[in-house]
Amino acid sequence: MMTLDDLRRLDPKSIGSWPALPKLAILALALIASVVASYFLDWQGQLEAIDASVKKEQTLRTTFLDKKKQAIDLEAYRKQLADIEKSFGTLLKQLPSKSEMEALLTDINQAGLGRGLQFELFKPAASELLSEFYAELPINVRVTGSYHDMGAFASDISKLSRIVLLNDVTLALNTKDSGLSMDAVAKTYRYLDEEEISKQKKSAKDKAGKK
Repeated sequence: MMTLDDLRRLDPKSIGSWPALPKLAILALALIASVVASYFLDWQGQLEAIDASVKKEQTLRTTFLDKKKQAIDLEAYRKQLADIEKSFGTLLKQLPSKSEMEALLTDINQAGLGRGLQFELFKPAASELLSEFYAELPINVRVTGSYHDMGAFASDISKLSRIVLLNDVTLALNTKDSGLSMDAVAKTYRYLDEEEISKQKKSAKDKAGKK
């Protein structure tokens, strides 16, 4: 067995004449040094590239699965969109066009007169409130009559083929004939024509651009 003194006496210039054990130790150190150097000089970059490729593969796999699921659900999405468009079209038919608004105002007035109510005020707003696809027209009304007739009038309004909503309803005793007086805001809606929709979209874009 070699001692520390034996190791000190080894000549580094004549490694070939060393005993087998020191030779193996030097060879092992050289091998370890070679592996470490290879790792930092070459393998590290390759391992990082492999790791990046694995992560990219996982991302692509996830994206592929998401796209596959979307493709499977595409028909369901199309059916849902068709149902939404159909529902929207049904609602749109309940809104009068610009040319039909005058007839609708007449219908509201006739609904009150038909129930024996007296109109003291029937005043459409000077301008409509425009939304993206429709316009809202508030109408200030004041009618007088019996409680029963007013209830029937409200019911008739709700049954019109066009959408009319009574808002801000207030009832008070009518001092003239001991009946009732009702103040309300009747809101009706109409759909915008293509030209009006284009103007609304343009206006929305202009406002967004100014922000």
